[in-house]
Amino acid sequence: MEKFLSTAGGRITCLRCTAKSVRSGNQCLKPALKSSRTQKCGHHGGKNKGPVTEAGKARSAAAHVKTGEFTKQAIRERSQKLAEMMQLEDAMHVLKMTTATRTRGRKPTGYVPLNTIKEVFEFALDKELNRPAQVGVQVSNIK
Repeated sequence: MEKFLSTAGGRITCLRCTAKSVRSGNQCLKPALKSSRTQKCGHHGGKNKGPVTEAGKARSAAAHVKTGEFTKQAIRERSQKLAEMMQLEDAMHVLKMTTATRTRGRKPTGYVPLNTIKEVFEFALDKELNRPAQVGVQVSNIK
């Protein structure tokens, strides 16, 4: 990517717009605006400064949330549930309840593998003790 652009028959050297074409992959041929923080020409958003005040940043963030599926809280909850599912899969393998292959890919945040029967037992007890009590149902003491 070329950083400088020579204009006016080589008499003026200026920064070149850093935007790239999606279709051809070529760099934009226009000079970047001096006021642009991202070295873009006016055509590719060099004039845009974005929200500056805290209220403007909050409005922008609220406008870009469409479904709530990718909020930090939703991502954290989904990661916790996936970690629990992976631990249940580990428990099934340790207890020889399945011979299926393990789930491939990146492990979720908070995942701790279960390798022994003792770890599986502690995992099961922890889930039983942290289960929310249902209305009208007494939770018995586990010894």
